[in-house]
Amino acid sequence: MIQGKRILALIPARGGSKGIKNKNIRTLNGKPLIAYTIEAAGGSRYVDTVLVTTDSEEIADVAREYGAYVPFLRPAGLASDTARTIDAVLHAVRWLRQENNAGMEYDILILLQPTSPLRTAEDLDAALELFEEKGEKALVSVSPVEDHPILIRTINGDGTVRNLLAGSSTVRRQDMPDYYRVNGSIYINRIEDLSEDTSFNDNTLAYVMQPDHSIDIDEEKDLILVEWLMNRQSGSGRDDKDPSN
Repeated sequence: MIQGKRILALIPARGGSKGIKNKNIRTLNGKPLIAYTIEAAGGSRYVDTVLVTTDSEEIADVAREYGAYVPFLRPAGLASDTARTIDAVLHAVRWLRQENNAGMEYDILILLQPTSPLRTAEDLDAALELFEEKGEKALVSVSPVEDHPILIRTINGDGTVRNLLAGSSTVRRQDMPDYYRVNGSIYINRIEDLSEDTSFNDNTLAYVMQPDHSIDIDEEKDLILVEWLMNRQSGSGRDDKDPSN
């Protein structure tokens, strides 16, 4: 709860995954991937309930083991490759409202994808504080881009290159303007503002995360990198060598 408002942390975790089989419960440094997000949300000073919405009994069992509330299985129609996150969110919110006699009414949604295991409880609290401070504008987490867009080109049909951004790219890196990418880690919205037209990636208030907290697990190489970072941060890694060595 923050300023008297109840906060729902919602973790969407469907069973199907094309890039990495059973990605959401894949073991990462000794724990299922989803466990890191559940523990971060559970460690927040402000989150009232951590709910996982999934279509998978296996994911549901793992989520409950790590302390999440999993009161239903998501309908199959909301768990396909083409299903939208907002539809799964609205389904969960409506389900909870039907249980309002058990105190299941919330004011603020913090949406947390389980593929960001390095995101911390401190990140969540700082983002929620910023959301409240700025008048509850819809918030999205971002991180600095690695490849500056001033150096990015598209290729025309005749094989010539075209700048993505207008202007000269002959500029010192330290003089380049800052650019950020939506990193998919944290989204915060007022629940009363949610609708079928909500696009979480288009939330307007930026919470800037450090790059090491912003890695999204999409491929096997991401698992290797994150595990190396976890070991390095805990002091159990061999040293600060390149993870490919």
